[in-house]
Formats: sequence, C-alpha cells, structure tokens
Amino acid sequence: MLAILHLLAMFVADLFKSRRRLEAENLFLRHQLNIALRLTPPRLRLRGSDRALLVWITRICRSLLDSSRVVKPETILRWHRAGFKAFWRWKSRHRPGRPKIDCELRDLIRQMSKDNPLWGAPRIHGELLKLGFEVAESTVSNGMDRPCFRP
Repeated sequence: MLAILHLLAMFVADLFKSRRRLEAENLFLRHQLNIALRLTPPRLRLRGSDRALLVWITRICRSLLDSSRVVKPETILRWHRAGFKAFWRWKSRHRPGRPKIDCELRDLIRQMSKDNPLWGAPRIHGELLKLGFEVAESTVSNGMDRPCFRP
C-alpha cells in the first residue's frame, strides 16, 4: 500500500513537468514491476487498489494500454466496465416501500383535520391539490388525526 501511495505522490509531482505522458508511462510500468516482484503464489493475485490504479492511469493516458505486461489490456478494460456497471447499479437501486412525505405536509394535514373536524379525506385532499401539493387521498386519510367518538 505504501508503494502505491509513493507512486501516486510521484505522479502528482510529475504532473507539473513538461514530459507528462512519458512519466505517466514510467509510473504505469513501475507499478506493474512492483506487482510482479511482490511475493505471490504462482497465479498472480491483484488487489483492488492495484486494479483501481491501473484503470485510473489508463483512463488518463489511453495509449498506456499497449504497454501493459502484467495483465492483458482487455482485462483492464473489463475491470473498468465492471466498475462502471457496479456504480450505476448502486446509483439506480430501488428503495422499497412508499416514498416518504415531508414533515411539513404531514403537519399541514393534521392541522387541517383538527381545524375542520367535519372535513374528510376527500375534502382535505382537494384543498391540498388547490395549494399545489401532489399527494394521494389515501395518504391524506392515513395522515389525518382520528376523531374520538365518546358514547
């Protein structure tokens, strides 16, 4: 992890130099060398941070895909697509249940039902529509205070 942070710091420092592309390629190759020299089992196991760094660097300089030696360029592109797909799956997930109504609207419904005890849910719903609130009549009836009937 320290090697990755060191490489990132070197890359940020090299951004201000004129030969930016050459230094990004050197960073890319240096990181691949660190991965290859690490004590690993016979099959190369990459960490998530390694994958993220390789994808990030190849997004900056697209031509670095040709110089990839540790993994195939198609693998780096596949990682990028998988990350993109996971992000949008997370972003567009469905939240279960009904959408919540605002506290102000709920308080307004309760206040209207308390101030006008003869009004039912249809009348309050109509008044809310006139005020510009888009809410279902069933939501209004659930939000009203229940009248207390005494025998």
